[in-house]
Amino acid sequence: MTKPECLENKEIHKGKILTFYKRKMKFANGNTSDWDFVHHNGAAAVVAVDDDGKLFMVKQYRPGCDRFTLEIPAGCMNPGEDRKTSAMRELEEETGYRCEDAELLNKYYPASAYDDEYIEIYLAKGLTKTAQHLDPDEEVEVLRMDVEELVDKILVCEISDGKTIAGILTYYTRIKKQEV
Repeated sequence: MTKPECLENKEIHKGKILTFYKRKMKFANGNTSDWDFVHHNGAAAVVAVDDDGKLFMVKQYRPGCDRFTLEIPAGCMNPGEDRKTSAMRELEEETGYRCEDAELLNKYYPASAYDDEYIEIYLAKGLTKTAQHLDPDEEVEVLRMDVEELVDKILVCEISDGKTIAGILTYYTRIKKQEV
């Protein structure tokens, strides 16, 4: 297969975290097509596990699906920030807990057909209580839950957020493999 060539990349709209483009693509067979493309500034997430083995979850309103969702702590990267730093910052901002170090758990593209958003998910343990630092437009309820309960919620479609599903199922698979 031959990678298509981008003949034109026209910016349509630039927002706070997203930029929308119309791209004219040329394919190996000579055909061309217009594609919609979204650039995302980057994001990170964290599966935070306390000393009792419970995971920190955040419940918040999400306008994309117009409902409250149950998610792992996550957010967009600040300019010049790497994903690991972003994940640790978001953990403290949203939950009021800090972790000095974390390990990469998973990474993925949530919508690779039209968007370049890339999320790294970290595993954080050894948490220290600090204080929440929510953004002015954030309202977050922090919950601590058992991983088995969260897996059950995924399996019955009560959790539908992609990064949360990827993070929890990766973590659950890892701990189950360690038990064998």
